[in-house]
Amino acid sequence: MNQDYTAHIAVDPKELHTVRDWVRFYVSEMRRGQVFFGHGSSNAFDEAIYMVQSALSLPIGDVGPFWDARVTIQEANRLTRFITQRVVDRKPASYITGEAWLQGHAFKVDERVIIPRSFIAELLADQLTPWVNAPEMPFEILDMCTGSGCLAILAAYVFENAQVDAVDLSTEALSVARENIQLHEMKRRVHAIESDLFSNLNGKQYDFILTNPPYVNEASMKKLPPEYLHEPRMALAGGDSGMDLIQDILEQAPKHLKDGGFLVVELGNEKLHFEAAFPHLNPIWLETSAGDEQVFLLNKEDLV
Repeated sequence: MNQDYTAHIAVDPKELHTVRDWVRFYVSEMRRGQVFFGHGSSNAFDEAIYMVQSALSLPIGDVGPFWDARVTIQEANRLTRFITQRVVDRKPASYITGEAWLQGHAFKVDERVIIPRSFIAELLADQLTPWVNAPEMPFEILDMCTGSGCLAILAAYVFENAQVDAVDLSTEALSVARENIQLHEMKRRVHAIESDLFSNLNGKQYDFILTNPPYVNEASMKKLPPEYLHEPRMALAGGDSGMDLIQDILEQAPKHLKDGGFLVVELGNEKLHFEAAFPHLNPIWLETSAGDEQVFLLNKEDLV
């Protein structure tokens, strides 16, 4: 925590009149507080707009029509609470607002789940082209380590005739996932399942498996900015090299893939650790907005 912030952010609401004033104030306080951006926004201005819109129950998007709207005292108190939590407590914005956005969809989040930010979502937006040739097919899809259920729900949106299993070991995470499944009216096609990886799936096979598992190596865990310490450790920590769960998934996935099926894995910045642990594998590295070293694909026959 920045030493300039010891208890709260002092602000006289009478000095900040409009949405414009509060956005400017948020930007200044986040810059002074040296907060870390890694949960959806990449800079203080974008995050300030999002948080102010959320605090004022404004539509998320173009702030222009409300730029010079005046803020009430009650709203100012809420805005002050939001920016205090962000700068003093170093909470990620999505835990403060209670929602996160991914590929244009809002998902409920709290500190029972990591904040949705998977690059697999970008690949789903493109219907996993060219590995899926007929997106209208009635696929069976597995989202392993589902957390908030965001990838499972996005997969159901993209593949309209698919059935999706959303699997996690955490009962708390699955409670959030079920809330999101209901929010997105996907109860008939997305199914939350408590399971230690594949153990409760009764040998079921899938056309493809998606997973954004815990992959942060222990040395990196010790260096994480304070914002990440609000997230569940079990959703981040992947052991000494970050490969603990990834190894289990790679070993077990072939039994749960149909012939011609494939596995898509996100592993963040752990490519070197992956290559050291699995030198015999030759994955296809997929291009995302973060480059081509964050997500890989392996066909069933390559895994076997």
